[in-house]
Amino acid sequence: MKSNLFITALLAILISFVSCNSSNANPKKNDRIKKPAATENAKIQVALLLDTSSSMDGLIDQAKSRLWNIVNTLTTLKYDGKTPDIEIALYEYGNDGLSQQSNYIRQITPLSTDLDLISEKLFALRTNGGSEYCGAVIQDATKQLKWAYKDSNMKLIYIAGNEDFNQGGINYKEAISDALKHDIYVNTIFCGDKTEGINTHWKDGADHGKGKYFNIDSNASVRYIATPYDDEISKCDERINKTYINYGSKGHEKKMNQNIQDQNAKKVSAANYTERAVSKSKAVYKNESWDLVDKVKDDAGAISKMRKEELPAELQNKSAEELKTFVAQKSKERETIQKEIAVLAKKRQEYIEAESKKSKKQDDLGNAINTSILGFAKVKGYVVEK
Repeated sequence: MKSNLFITALLAILISFVSCNSSNANPKKNDRIKKPAATENAKIQVALLLDTSSSMDGLIDQAKSRLWNIVNTLTTLKYDGKTPDIEIALYEYGNDGLSQQSNYIRQITPLSTDLDLISEKLFALRTNGGSEYCGAVIQDATKQLKWAYKDSNMKLIYIAGNEDFNQGGINYKEAISDALKHDIYVNTIFCGDKTEGINTHWKDGADHGKGKYFNIDSNASVRYIATPYDDEISKCDERINKTYINYGSKGHEKKMNQNIQDQNAKKVSAANYTERAVSKSKAVYKNESWDLVDKVKDDAGAISKMRKEELPAELQNKSAEELKTFVAQKSKERETIQKEIAVLAKKRQEYIEAESKKSKKQDDLGNAINTSILGFAKVKGYVVEK
């Protein structure tokens, strides 16, 4: 009898133990993580945190001058033979025009594939006074942006400025530690003397973020190398613009903005405009939200779903079949021009690299970011294809 009671008690304990363990088989933490689809592209996500206090006009000018060059560096990267999706976010910090409650921080754009939007917002930046809280802006970027979850993704923060890195009520070490928990690597760019940047904790920030520390002369004008291929690439860009077909309520506005960003790039320099033209020939420059050619690539049945009033006036009287033919023609034209630019861009880059060897490399914002991107890419298993 005692033996039976003992066996019954033992079974009750075992059942209770198994029940407890099975209830913990899927921890709640894992339930919150959305696993990416196996076919999902790798992503390169870059957040630029720019000091817009009154002494940083040169930094903003360098950012404007190097945006398309940075994009073109990103487009040379492949993962498992595929071009990754590229998303860029912009923050400004240290500007007295922003609220004290926000720690003088503003998210200008979220992580976005809309490169014209990034350019538009970058060219609209203005500097003004300021208290620069690096820990706070890193924390905001880490928590507010939609960082992707996948081992192959490359997630990078670049913060640039010229005041002590440890200002404000949020500890930069804690903010950076939180970023690392999400596989976000923090790189620091000090606008000034290298030793001063070390003494004011900028290098320590990069060390804690497992990133790179750079120092630049933010007041120096970016040096460009003109090439024999620039004019021809620019002419190709004028042709490629004619292949865009706007649709939807914001289509016309977006198409106009495309032209405005062309003009902004030209104002910086002819070489910068050429860099933008090269970017526009790449797969990462996509505008399915307003361009019918890109929309059809994304959704083959898009035309049949399109309402007449969503189209430009000159296309509203076309039948669905006529519209499909027209879009297909523009798509073919664009692909032809993109291939032309690709050939010219390769020759252009070879020319630039040959000329660059003749002089010392300039330490500017773009070169700092490009150097570290290529370094991280190698570690993450990306391949550079020029």
